[in-house]
Amino acid sequence: MPVATAPTATCVIPQTHLTDLPPFPSVFDPARPVEVDIGCGKGRFLLARAAANPNVQYLGIERLLLRVRKIDRRVQRGGLTNVHLIRLEAGYTLRYFLPSHSVRCFYLFFPDPWPKRRHHKRRLFDALFRTLVWSRLEPGGEIQIATDHLDYFADMEKALAADPRFEAVPAIARTREEQTDFELIFRAQQLPIVACGFRARPASALAPALLARLAAEGVPALPPQPDEGTS
Repeated sequence: MPVATAPTATCVIPQTHLTDLPPFPSVFDPARPVEVDIGCGKGRFLLARAAANPNVQYLGIERLLLRVRKIDRRVQRGGLTNVHLIRLEAGYTLRYFLPSHSVRCFYLFFPDPWPKRRHHKRRLFDALFRTLVWSRLEPGGEIQIATDHLDYFADMEKALAADPRFEAVPAIARTREEQTDFELIFRAQQLPIVACGFRARPASALAPALLARLAAEGVPALPPQPDEGTS
């Protein structure tokens, strides 16, 4: 059920500051799968997917307040009860809100490519992001990626293919209604769109040395509790 705050209903997950997030189980039903749209933009894919799959719970992550408010209004008008939104950085959300093995699928569609080489360090997709995605996915869960930026796509696909925690799967087919606003623009310009999918391998299939290294890196398995003093 969507989170409600007086005087109107909203699907936006409340927060008073960055470390004051509600516990994940208070927002999502553990008996139903959760899928996450990272950088959901104006919500075109998120809302179409949620409407087509009412038994799946969806989380949209978006930084921009006006976009979050717009999606929230559309959720309320559409009567969707399986959509939640969070206005935070994607990396922070994965690290401090999503528990281990809680997500069936991540969608990363048309992330900001930061095309200038000196800006590549600002890209979302890096080694820590891969670790967070793997640790938050259910065993066998997937990350689906699509972009128009061929160089960024090549970097992401190569990194995932070389990572023993993942194995390649087909990219999902999406209806026109499930194409993002950016994607519609790029397709109208006849720009190439590339996509891939990868599945998380279970920890039992990985070498003990790799698991030990991941543990040593200190990526938290669960969101920190308020009494842990996280700031």
